[in-house]
Amino acid sequence: MTHAWGILAHPKREWQQIKEERETLTHLYEHHVLLLAAIPVVCSYIGTTQVGWSLGGGTTIQLGYLDALGAGIVFYLVILAAVYAVGKVIRYMAKRFTRPPSQSQCIVFAGYVATPMFVSGIVAVYPLIWLCMLAGVIGLCYTAYLLYIGIPSFLGIDSEEGFIVSSVTLAIGVLVLEALLGITVLLWGYGERIILSLIGG
Repeated sequence: MTHAWGILAHPKREWQQIKEERETLTHLYEHHVLLLAAIPVVCSYIGTTQVGWSLGGGTTIQLGYLDALGAGIVFYLVILAAVYAVGKVIRYMAKRFTRPPSQSQCIVFAGYVATPMFVSGIVAVYPLIWLCMLAGVIGLCYTAYLLYIGIPSFLGIDSEEGFIVSSVTLAIGVLVLEALLGITVLLWGYGERIILSLIGG
């Protein structure tokens, strides 16, 4: 968890430290991703069951505890898979360079790059659509910054090549984020209706 604070406060120094530790995927998931990915899930669970999603115009959708639990489990698994998928994208992009990083390095990198997105999930405790969108945009902007400074130093790709990898990764990351936001709204906002329609059908 020390890296979580370091990557937000002094990312350049932290990237070097993480690189020197040669972290494994198991360690990354056990000590970073599994914990931080729980932030948006737990906060969404609390917000959805206690406050309810505010869609504007006085409309609020509130889920029961069991419905929210089911949505939370799916949401959590999707986040974990998204980290892995972004790592694979980085690996695919980096293959053409002279000394490409390993797949493990790329997934570790993706796990730490996602830190601002995980932390921004705190706002889901009070789930207003516009507030969650704002937090997501801020998290995405800081994630972009981490990408641009981290790819050359952590993955050993020079700045010019790193810019290309960063740009493509960011573009795909935005698509992943949009998909996650869509899934979030469906699961947490309309989860009960979807479940009821499936049971009814």
